[in-house]
Amino acid sequence: MALKERVGIVVSDKMDKTVVVAVVNRYPHPTYKKIVSRTTRYKAHDPENTCVTGDRVRIKETRPLSAHKRWAIEEILNKSNNEKEVVK
Repeated sequence: MALKERVGIVVSDKMDKTVVVAVVNRYPHPTYKKIVSRTTRYKAHDPENTCVTGDRVRIKETRPLSAHKRWAIEEILNKSNNEKEVVK
C-alpha cells in the first residue's frame, strides 16, 4: 500500500512537535469547468520543531499519532526567511 504524500506551506508552528500545513488542491468545477482552489489544513508531526511558518514542506501519511495528527513532515523543500525566536 502506497502512503499518500502532499506538498504545502506551514501556516502555524505554535504547538510543540506539531505544525499545521495548508495544501491547495486545484480542480475544475464539475458543472462550470472553472478552476477552483480548495485549501485543506493538515496537522503534521515535527519531532525536532525544525519547521517555521512559511516553509514549503512535503508531508506523508502515518499511523494516528494523536486525536487529529495523521501526517508527518518528510522533508523541508524551501525554508522561509522567518527565523524562530530563541526563548531565554
